[in-house]
Amino acid sequence: MEVVHFNRKVRKTGNYSIEGFYENIRNVLKDKLEINCYECRYYSNGILRRLFNALSAAFKQGDVNNVTGDINYLSAFLDTKKNITTILDCGLLANTKGIIHKIGKLFWFTIPIKKSKYIVAISQATKDEILKYVKCDPDKIKVIYVAISPKFKRADKKFNKEKPVILQVGTNPNKNLINLANALSGISCKLIIIGKLNKEHENTLQKNKIDYENAYNLSEEEIIMKYKSCDILAFVSTYEGFGMPIVEANTVGRAVITSNLFSMPEVAGEAASIVNPYSISEIREGILKIINDDLYRESLIEKGFENAKRFNLEKIANEYFVLYQEILNETNKT
Repeated sequence: MEVVHFNRKVRKTGNYSIEGFYENIRNVLKDKLEINCYECRYYSNGILRRLFNALSAAFKQGDVNNVTGDINYLSAFLDTKKNITTILDCGLLANTKGIIHKIGKLFWFTIPIKKSKYIVAISQATKDEILKYVKCDPDKIKVIYVAISPKFKRADKKFNKEKPVILQVGTNPNKNLINLANALSGISCKLIIIGKLNKEHENTLQKNKIDYENAYNLSEEEIIMKYKSCDILAFVSTYEGFGMPIVEANTVGRAVITSNLFSMPEVAGEAASIVNPYSISEIREGILKIINDDLYRESLIEKGFENAKRFNLEKIANEYFVLYQEILNETNKT
């Protein structure tokens, strides 16, 4: 059996963790399956480039096809009986209106869902959101989580209670850096921010007199070092399809504060302080409790180690193996 993973063309900058995840899946399953990866020739910009990507994909099909995310439109020309489309989130629909919303819904959701044997949603929250926007059989949507990279490992560290290091991963609007910065006003800490800052970010950080460092375009190894050097992960996002930084911090052994919206409570379980990301006072209280309450903080860390086991790579890879085998068995019957 040949499985083909269809990936978007990777830019030099940007977040491409989903491609790394599927590469890890291929490595785990390489002794069980032949899995090849086809990367789109063009970036997903414009009608003609996307049409070329989709038509090219039609000539690269295997016994099972898996469109791995963010290029859902490739499914339009793939064999429905053999096709799986992974949907990462519904942010495109949540953040658009009018004609853009209608086009996005048609080519990223309606057609791909119709042209797929199964849809993989990376969280139950994402599955629920898909069903809110598109009518389809709920059983067609399989929830398979994203697995933690095996490069992330436990790294114990004495908590710096006098001036804890707080890690913020991401600077896009949904990452909620402005509210976090306002919540940290007057708290003795150092904030490490991964991602490019804009003027509003810089002005808010300066206004609140926050000691911060900024870095971006980091390698996975450099990102892991940021986790190891921090005391707390702040991930009070307003929108996520999954929320991998939660699991990464759990694995390394760092206390987490995260949002009560979308997939984040599902991913964090009991292994995080969960707050309303729109409430500056709740974010502040959550961070202060982690800093000041030793028993609470240690409880979050210990629960984090247990929580991370749900996202074990071998376990998740086996879920994909079972799904691929199911499609192969069904196509062999016909």
